[in-house]
Amino acid sequence: MSEPQITGKTYDAHLLRRMMRYVRPYKGIFVVSVVLTILMAGIAPALPMLVEYTLDRFILQNDTDGLRLMLLLMLGLLLLQTVIRYYHTLMTSTLGQSVIRDLRIAVFNHITRLRLKYFDHTPIGRLITRTISDLETIANIFSEGLIQIIGDILQLVVILGVMFYTDWRLTFIVLIPMPLMIGATYVFKEAMKSAFQDVRQWVANLNTFLQEHISGIGIIQYFAREEQEMRKFKTANAEHRNAHIRANWYFSIFFPVIEIIMAIALGLLVWYGSKQVLADELSPGVIVAFIMYINMIFRPIRELVDKFNTLQMGMVSAERIFAVLDTNEQTPNTGTKHPSTIRGEIIFDKVWFAYDEEKWVLKDISFKVNPGETLALVGATGAGKSSTINILSRFYEVNRGAIQLDGTDIREYELNYLRRTIATVLQDVFLFADSVASNISLNDPAITREQIIEAAKQVGAHDFIIRLPGGYDYKVQERGATLSAGQAQLISFIRALVHDPKILVLDEATSSVDTETEGLIQRAIDTLMKGRTSIIIAHRLSTIQKADKIIVLDKGEVKEMGSHQELLRIDGYYKRLYDLQFHSAGI
Repeated sequence: MSEPQITGKTYDAHLLRRMMRYVRPYKGIFVVSVVLTILMAGIAPALPMLVEYTLDRFILQNDTDGLRLMLLLMLGLLLLQTVIRYYHTLMTSTLGQSVIRDLRIAVFNHITRLRLKYFDHTPIGRLITRTISDLETIANIFSEGLIQIIGDILQLVVILGVMFYTDWRLTFIVLIPMPLMIGATYVFKEAMKSAFQDVRQWVANLNTFLQEHISGIGIIQYFAREEQEMRKFKTANAEHRNAHIRANWYFSIFFPVIEIIMAIALGLLVWYGSKQVLADELSPGVIVAFIMYINMIFRPIRELVDKFNTLQMGMVSAERIFAVLDTNEQTPNTGTKHPSTIRGEIIFDKVWFAYDEEKWVLKDISFKVNPGETLALVGATGAGKSSTINILSRFYEVNRGAIQLDGTDIREYELNYLRRTIATVLQDVFLFADSVASNISLNDPAITREQIIEAAKQVGAHDFIIRLPGGYDYKVQERGATLSAGQAQLISFIRALVHDPKILVLDEATSSVDTETEGLIQRAIDTLMKGRTSIIIAHRLSTIQKADKIIVLDKGEVKEMGSHQELLRIDGYYKRLYDLQFHSAGI
């Protein structure tokens, strides 16, 4: 359930440059955000300066008219700061959300194009974390991190400049506790770095755990594993809680320490400043202004730590997201052939295939299927039947040999064209949480409602569909939970039919349905196969007796090949399997 730990840097120029590519379409918003940040920093010391001027020139001089004017100026300044801060927050949030919208599209687009081998060893929950929560963390880089850090640093520079200009000696006195502040900040930053990495790690772990266990809830309940799995979840949840508590504990220590350091600076200011005022070397307005300056210096420094952590968390998330985007496990789409017609001739020429190196699943497989013929693959579980059809659609790449379609290596065809040419009906039907019609057409606008209904009638599923509430607009629940296995299988079969494939692949397509439904599908199969090249994988030999050619696979090797009658005459593996099935059925 764990994943490799990524040690993110607080600032990574390379990652930041990559993220800035996604900012380019919104450079106007970015520029406005930066300008507003500079304005906020520039006018930050204006209020203390006005307070100082008002106290020395009007309050101590009892000038009520001037005091009224200064109060109006202060009110106007506060309104201006409020407006700037409002638009600054709006712009940075808009920028952050726009960037992660584009990044999320890029991540999803990339994930959907990864070859199946990648998903064999990558937990789905981890990819969900990357696409959702990690991207939200990146948004904070723009709304609460990078631009805010620049603004706080600019504000510090401006305020310190004004303080030194006003009274350099008093400024030095105020800055005496600053080394303590810097030391505390550094220790806190390093501690938070580790804590936040643990938090992100356990968020990913929990997402992975929940995705796997909710998807497999049937197995958990069938085997009464609720209590055992709950104990595992409690352990993972406790680790997640502890990581958050550890992070919050550091905050609970850090902020009181900063308050103490601020109090020390304020005490030094009052001690030294009061002596200067009594000696008539300093005005009271300067002391009041410096009290305000202290808060304006220490508050950004205190918040800088939090914002650096936000930036650091964003960098960690960015590193993880770009690790997904940099995953070079896509099926190479180097082919360009896109012929107007496909005859459907399939040739496997000495094909070797392994999911892991040298652990061969298919060994030196060779056969030919002529256009319009039906090939059946039989064999025990693990013989290599499903692997054969997976490499035909290039979900996995062959290690040796070649597969040809109409005399052309399948790698020379444009990938989407190749896969649209082949329609596959699987044993494990997946239906989306959408309407029946959308599950059939997969939201392809080129497929009309009339075509869907016609295909359903051919399959024999039209009657049961129109009896559903809403008919073809009936909302199927996730994974087709509200339909029977037979109904879900029929819908998947209509899905294959309506896309009008040149090559049809049936992978145990009738194994999950009852005898009556199987009869409906078998009749539709007979109609659909006419004029199409078909490959059938089936354990029920009754469904493949009409096949033009039957291949018996065993441990990745072709053991027997021929028609049903030819294989029975051989009196080999197929004959034994046939006798076993039909004798057990009492035939």
